[in-house]
Amino acid sequence: MPVFRPLTKPALALAGVLALAACSTSRAATEQAHHATWRNAEVNAVSRATVAAGVATVTSLRPDGSLETAALDLAGGKRLWAHPAAIAGRLPGMGVQSPAAVETSPGHAIVAAVAPKRGGHGAGNAALVAHDARTGRPLWSRPVHSTFGPQRCGRLLCLSENTALASARVVVLDPLTGKVLWKEPGIAEVEWSDAGRVVMLHLARHPVLAAHDLASGRPVWRLPVEQALAPGVDLSGGWAFGASGGDLVGYVAPYTSPKQNKTSSFGLFSIKLADGAVNWLRPSVVRVYPSGSPGYAPVVRPVDERGQYGGFARLDPGSGRVVGQITAGQVPGAGWWLAFPGDMARLDFLKPGGAGAAFELPSGRATPVQGRRGWSFCVTDPKPLPLAGGARGFYSVASLCEFDLATGKRAPAAGPPPAWFTGSQDGWRLWRDENGAVNAVQDTTGSAPGMYG
Repeated sequence: MPVFRPLTKPALALAGVLALAACSTSRAATEQAHHATWRNAEVNAVSRATVAAGVATVTSLRPDGSLETAALDLAGGKRLWAHPAAIAGRLPGMGVQSPAAVETSPGHAIVAAVAPKRGGHGAGNAALVAHDARTGRPLWSRPVHSTFGPQRCGRLLCLSENTALASARVVVLDPLTGKVLWKEPGIAEVEWSDAGRVVMLHLARHPVLAAHDLASGRPVWRLPVEQALAPGVDLSGGWAFGASGGDLVGYVAPYTSPKQNKTSSFGLFSIKLADGAVNWLRPSVVRVYPSGSPGYAPVVRPVDERGQYGGFARLDPGSGRVVGQITAGQVPGAGWWLAFPGDMARLDFLKPGGAGAAFELPSGRATPVQGRRGWSFCVTDPKPLPLAGGARGFYSVASLCEFDLATGKRAPAAGPPPAWFTGSQDGWRLWRDENGAVNAVQDTTGSAPGMYG
């Protein structure tokens, strides 16, 4: 049964961490169906794209295996600048980190990314370098020993550093100067932020979700994940979060210890962003892929105490209630890939080279596959990136392709992937196609999470 978990954190490496607390080929913006679109094949994107002040940034793979931070004009896709990038302590299962783009004032932003250390002297194995988003001009740098990469937190910059050391800490930086505004011990990942607060997942043997006042670092509320889900959580299996209105929906994946042969607690839960109170809980379910963000359209399979999978269910992120499901008896035999239409109103089973199966949601009734299309991963056996410098086990973010469910073949002239996959940033939807090019379409408003957050 294919249950894909892209960008989950690798067990053995994460367990150790938790113990330590030329020519441009871009196409100018055009109007397709009244929407501005572009494609830039000058880059080979391997990370998610981030957006701020009219600039899109991405980590790109060069032909020699090295990485670069590339900035593109959001309006037309033109390449603005590129500077070397690096991986320094990030865990392979997390995928290649994205640059962090932070708007500092209307129309202005900085882009921060991990870069190779210059010269053979000085502290750290690499550097966090901030650039002007539009020009690429370096603004400041900070040496780093090891890090999972920078993240935007409101109008500030958050960074877990020394992640491979016992002195691991989170620093919150002024994006214009690099000055440390406040810090916290341990390792944490930003799961949500606004202008005044940030919610972080503090990675530890007993992980904690905590909200902090951005200006001062003062704790606002604190919630042990095991209190929200169940005792025995182990983040080695992976995790994902997504906002849904005033709530945060979290998913913790199962992990089976090779020594104890015991599976950790897993499932979905929702908490209030205002005070960390638990809204609802769905224990012992696994998130399936591809699917929407946990905060938009979580799709899960229950797992019983014997490790047997049940059917499939789509949940309402607001209440946790089932809004559509099929039973275990309706699931077809082996050899299928999961797929969904653009509106996620159907659950599809894609059979490569043959006829698949489809079920309507929320009724759960089977529906003919003739003339039906579904979106699924372009490939299910990707090859690791040939990164220079010895980094192994990293993969690019997945690409989605549209398939004919009646034949199991690629559908011709497919349009953009659905919004539940791409999400949106400032009204733009950006995605990597299977050739590595960055694609964009401006067909919505605001920002919304996609499959990768």
